Amino acid sequence: MFADRNRVQALRETFPVGCRIALDRMGEDPRPVPSGIRGTVLHVDDIGTVHCRFENGRLLGLVPGEDLFHRVREREIDER
Repeated sequence: MFADRNRVQALRETFPVGCRIALDRMGEDPRPVPSGIRGTVLHVDDIGTVHCRFENGRLLGLVPGEDLFHRVREREIDER
């Protein structure tokens, strides 16, 4: 699968290395990460998969459009 370079670049800007994300829902995964869990972005690869380390220790790539997730803003981190 080839990804649009502009789309991948936009994902890298939205989810830079080290930013925090929260998983809203996973798509079809045989071992899904629980909804609501938070993670740290490790990198966005050349096809646009957002690779993360989650609070439960799992390393997993999230696929935009298949998995629903969002960047956690600083105030959300502080409120937790």
